[in-house]
Amino acid sequence: MELAFPLASLIANQEVSGPSTVTTVNPTTEEVLAEVSALDAQEARQAVEAASRAFPSWSQTSLAQRQRLLASWLSVLLEQSEELARLVALETGKPLTEALLVDIFPACEALSYLARHLPALLQPRPTPPEQILFAHWRAAYRFEPLGVVAVITPWNYPVAIPVVEIAQAVACGNTVVFKPATATVLVGLALADTLRKAGFPPGVVNTVVLRGADTTALLDDPRVTKVLFTGSVEVGKQVAQRAASRLCPVQLELGGKDAAVVAADADLEHTAQGLVWGAMQNSGQTCASIERVYVEKPFFEPLVARVVELVNALKVGDPLWPDTDMGPMTTLEQRQVVASHVQQALEQGAKALTGGFVPPGKGYFYPPTVLVDVTDDMAVMREETFGPVLPIMPVDSLDEGIARANASRFGLTASGWTRSRKKAARLMRELAAGVVTINEHVATFAEPSASWGGIKDSGIGRSHGFFGLLELVNIKYVAESYPKGASPWYYPYDEDKRAFLKAALPALYARGRVKLSALRTLARTQTFWARVRKTSLLAHWPKLFR
Repeated sequence: MELAFPLASLIANQEVSGPSTVTTVNPTTEEVLAEVSALDAQEARQAVEAASRAFPSWSQTSLAQRQRLLASWLSVLLEQSEELARLVALETGKPLTEALLVDIFPACEALSYLARHLPALLQPRPTPPEQILFAHWRAAYRFEPLGVVAVITPWNYPVAIPVVEIAQAVACGNTVVFKPATATVLVGLALADTLRKAGFPPGVVNTVVLRGADTTALLDDPRVTKVLFTGSVEVGKQVAQRAASRLCPVQLELGGKDAAVVAADADLEHTAQGLVWGAMQNSGQTCASIERVYVEKPFFEPLVARVVELVNALKVGDPLWPDTDMGPMTTLEQRQVVASHVQQALEQGAKALTGGFVPPGKGYFYPPTVLVDVTDDMAVMREETFGPVLPIMPVDSLDEGIARANASRFGLTASGWTRSRKKAARLMRELAAGVVTINEHVATFAEPSASWGGIKDSGIGRSHGFFGLLELVNIKYVAESYPKGASPWYYPYDEDKRAFLKAALPALYARGRVKLSALRTLARTQTFWARVRKTSLLAHWPKLFR
């Protein structure tokens, strides 16, 4: 296989080979795609050093300069979109159309959003003081970079997730050490090459190929000021514990067991289509896939019948074929997890209306599977399956559906399906998740202004949009004052100061006659006449009566 980019890590825009290799496999054919040079822990620290050296100058670049580079990166991705989509298809098993849809499009939209809106998002925000004695201050919030950010990403969205996280980190003025998943290391190195072609200065983004154990070098390095990790709950907890030992903050986007709650008044065709796509796209290997469906009983049978028709119509095959809807799973290990969950459910009484078995032949294929007669104690209803499996359960009411949806250790995203705005408002309010959508699922990842992240075991913090940027900056409050003479709260403490403070409390916070009496007492103190800025007080007098 000929590749137009180097098969080695990029540190300060230079190729660096390591002492070992990682192997990447085509999940459709099980053939080796490439052997890629891997760094060791010491070489990983060289990448941190390069990012640390680049930080002082990069952090001082203007927002306009960062915008231009983000726009340049977008241009390179557009030029190479077909090649990147093909590489994603080869390395993940994702169909070509889907690679464009769920990997390339969200990445380009994120870059376009930042390139257009960065100043409005990150410029200092004036914040007039509420305390009337501080009314003469000029105060603001500044959003300043943290330093070196480690970005550790998974294999299921090898373009979209890294681009979003790297773009936000560098947009904030941070430098990056990017560690792509070994299962999709070729896509990671292709992205590294696009960054170099886009003109990012040496050291701003460094891409390292590392085996799992050597990733701890990034977590332990005191020069790394924040870790962005997307992956499993178990590994995420290890990352958090390791980083916590040196008080390094983390942003974790972990697993999901996302629920869809379907009201009896939902639109049948749209809901069935939405549930099938939300469960089966990327072969179900999405942290926000629909993995549980709770349907009000009057709607259960017609919905299940239509879902089965749609699933049976899906074309499973080679992701390079133009009409393939679903390719293989990306790794053999993940297919084994899916097969185990389904087999356990079948043994416990569930029924597979489609799929439900490991097919013979080459490739890590698993057929799209619809399960009914499922119960809450089954692993397929409790643990993240991360595969093309859609369990559907009838419920007596919307109350029961919401309660069952919330009875999970996960809380990444959830969806409600209804034609009623009243029911929609209730579902948005009561479903416990970081993202809740009505009559859609998964798609908000492609909206760059929408925050992304979960509660409970689904993670810590947010990515995307303004709140994602806040994860990557020091939120600094600044205030400036140019008074003449001492402020009212300075020394000395004496009887007059105590009288001033005793009167100031009701003058500021009481109401009615008590406030007016206190204001008169306040005005009789020496501290008031000697140290309070009367012009500022008069200019902001409404604050006294708020």
